[in-house]
Amino acid sequence: MNGYLVAASAASFSTFAIHTWIGGPITVPPLLNSKDMHDVPKYTNYYCWHLVTVTLFVMGLAFAWGASHAGGADVAWFAFLLATSFLLWNLVLIVWKQQNFMQMLQWLLFAIISGLALFGLL
Repeated sequence: MNGYLVAASAASFSTFAIHTWIGGPITVPPLLNSKDMHDVPKYTNYYCWHLVTVTLFVMGLAFAWGASHAGGADVAWFAFLLATSFLLWNLVLIVWKQQNFMQMLQWLLFAIISGLALFGLL
């Protein structure tokens, strides 16, 4: 059993929970209640919200599989690449759009997931 990948799995599931039960009630109602946004971009954003929800959950499963199965490293590497890609894009977006790092904390959650996974995979 790979303890770092177990921790990456737990971090992914924790991020899934934060995204779903804390971020969802804060982010989704204003989006769906928006009267000045056309339905296509509104529901595309809502759809993308749920893509992230599913991705976070599946990443947790992938790290758990990699932690508990000798041949599971490929799946864990894929989840690591996803988490790291999300981390890097978040950092680029914050700098590019001059956002506040402390208001866009997704980067921190993905940094934790990526760091734990990297230690587990190396």
